[in-house]
Amino acid sequence: MGDTAGGGSPDVLENKRSATRYQVLVEIAARQPAVSQGEIADAIGVTSQAVSDYVRDLVESGYVEKGGRGRYEVTKEGVDWLISRTDDLETYLERVNSDVLESVEVDAAIALDDVAEGREVGLVMRDGVLHANPAGGTATAVTVTSAAEGEAVGVADFEGVVDYETGTVSVLPVPTVTDDERLDPDVVSTHVPDEGLVAVAGTEAYALVSRSDASPDVRFGTAEGVAEAGMLGLDVLLVAVTDEIPRHTSKLRDRNVPHRVLDSDAF
Repeated sequence: MGDTAGGGSPDVLENKRSATRYQVLVEIAARQPAVSQGEIADAIGVTSQAVSDYVRDLVESGYVEKGGRGRYEVTKEGVDWLISRTDDLETYLERVNSDVLESVEVDAAIALDDVAEGREVGLVMRDGVLHANPAGGTATAVTVTSAAEGEAVGVADFEGVVDYETGTVSVLPVPTVTDDERLDPDVVSTHVPDEGLVAVAGTEAYALVSRSDASPDVRFGTAEGVAEAGMLGLDVLLVAVTDEIPRHTSKLRDRNVPHRVLDSDAF
């Protein structure tokens, strides 16, 4: 599976051959079992001979199984390969939509120093919030308002990619009120990230955190909000009632946010 968490391109975008191979396999999956290589060639804009070469390569790689008279089927290995590359593409597109700043829309950032209107600034992500740095950065923009240090400043004319790493979400399961099992509140403090957030999902989870030395930064931790925090580079401790966890982990997987469910039996 390609690594896009740090901002790199997915495997299928590394070169034209990788991209075409992906397209051919997608077309085979859509048309199987009766596959016309000429139709695939027309659909993706390459020659029939090129499609034939790619199909042969996919068969040799074990991603496609060949039958008789133009019949092909994608194998389980081929499906797994497609899913992994598609997940990479979706993650990459999310980063492009939010980080590759090429539009003329005005966004807001926190000024790291006093800045005048019309000044080129760098864009950096800190604590999950976009900041404007007059000293520069890997991505740049032009201010459309003036601001004092710490104030929000309008920025536009974006160029480049904001450089930051995805955070990690640790999920602490909390038994429901009808469960005989109970957790010691001290376990919450043990897993609070040094720099990050504590989010709570469910009344039992809120009660546990309230009895600990920690304080919830997010009292109503929605699956979308927790995943977004992780996407923006924040480490999160999610204290959640057990029946809330599948919804959260599903969203974290969808967004490719690194996460782990803590083993409550070890507490």
